[in-house]
Amino acid sequence: MPYRPTERTEARRTQTRDKIVRAALELVARGGYREAQVAAVARRAQVATGTVYRHFPSKADLLTEVFRVASQHEVDAVAQAGGTTAQDRIAAAVETFACRALQGRRLAWALLAEPVDPAVEAERLAFRRAYAAVFAAVVADGIARGELPAQDASLTAAALVGALGEALVGPLSPVGARPDEDALVAGLVAFCQRSITGSPEPCP
Repeated sequence: MPYRPTERTEARRTQTRDKIVRAALELVARGGYREAQVAAVARRAQVATGTVYRHFPSKADLLTEVFRVASQHEVDAVAQAGGTTAQDRIAAAVETFACRALQGRRLAWALLAEPVDPAVEAERLAFRRAYAAVFAAVVADGIARGELPAQDASLTAAALVGALGEALVGPLSPVGARPDEDALVAGLVAFCQRSITGSPEPCP
């Protein structure tokens, strides 16, 4: 008769897996992906190295899951940013994105720009699309309500996400100078609001 795991066994397995992911995430937030060596993760999670490999066949599998968990947390925070009008909601989303990145600089750098394994890079692209979907929904709603001029909501959203990432890469870099964070956030909010409300100009 094949072995069937009990609810208690599955709960313990899930708990151990979550503990490993949490330990790896803490190490990435402290020093980037290079800090999250499997042996170091095992020590921090207080499990054997073999236990890590039972849950994650490779370091890339572990870091992919860490990236997914951390990024989803950030996307959810941006999606929950409130506001009455589309402009307010975009401003709140941009402010949330930028402020959280600047408050957790090392983790944000790891999520946005640190060189990674191809499997993690694939997740990075997926989450860029997830951020864009959040912005696109707000822009589309603003157009429908007559708060924003007609535009391609998906294109605008992708451009906003790209601009935010590019603008933050330098300030978040471990070797970069620290900017005036209040001015940076205010500038990003103003730029994004102009981007969704400005009148398009014809190409020459």
